[in-house]
Amino acid sequence: MSVRLRKFIGLIAILAFCGFYIVVVSTIGDYLPDHWAVRLIYYALAGTLWGVPLFPLIKWMNRES
Repeated sequence: MSVRLRKFIGLIAILAFCGFYIVVVSTIGDYLPDHWAVRLIYYALAGTLWGVPLFPLIKWMNRES
């Protein structure tokens, strides 16, 4: 498979994952207690950890051959 095709497939997968992730995070956020500290911690973690599941995909997209 060419690098260009892998990057295109990866792009589609990343966009689909981000859309799904946003829906899940915002839905869970609706059920959080109404306290600013809880929401701050939750959204800070959710905003930081979204990239972790994408590391293997990005590695696959950028490998040679």
